[in-house]
Amino acid sequence: MPFPLFLFEGGNPPVLVALTRPGECAIVPPMAVQPILQLGTPSLFELCQALTHDDVSRLDEQVQDLHDTMRAFQAEHGWGRAIAAPQIGVQWRIVAMRVGEDAPHTFYNPVLDQHAPEEVEYWEDCMSFPDLLVRVRMPGACRLTYRDAQWREHRVWLTGDYAALLQHEVDHLDGVLATQQAIDERSLALRGTHAAKDLSWNGEFRILT
Repeated sequence: MPFPLFLFEGGNPPVLVALTRPGECAIVPPMAVQPILQLGTPSLFELCQALTHDDVSRLDEQVQDLHDTMRAFQAEHGWGRAIAAPQIGVQWRIVAMRVGEDAPHTFYNPVLDQHAPEEVEYWEDCMSFPDLLVRVRMPGACRLTYRDAQWREHRVWLTGDYAALLQHEVDHLDGVLATQQAIDERSLALRGTHAAKDLSWNGEFRILT
């Protein structure tokens, strides 16, 4: 199980601390935390570029930045389980996500298909507009195909939270934000008007190949 993380901003740079056990903590190695681009930034609406195998090794630093930024956001806000590269100004088709209680995953060139006909409604949040919730409607299940850092291809069946998160992040790669997918004019709300989101994982991340 991952250790709880806390961000102390008094230092320069800020320090991330992990609570390893009751009464004990450890400083997490320095991270390259990047600013998260906010709603209204023009590049968030741009289509991201697909990678080739040769691109992956050249982008190690940016991928680490992506994971570090996600961890820092989680420590500060208490939520945020996935992030897309364009949210830190990297216009490549890359998504970082923590899958359940496992170590974070990196998805290169993720593609979604085989969407289930049944749709579900939920209030969606986003690191690029952290104070806003958007009610959207999306398929409740789909198949994910992606490459890993060794350029091996994987296929995964997603349901529940996993399907919702990956659809949200792949939309980012296509330059589409949740605000563009609101169900109607009443489907926007400030975070403070709703109860805190349940952060336990629901759904399936089932490896197919």
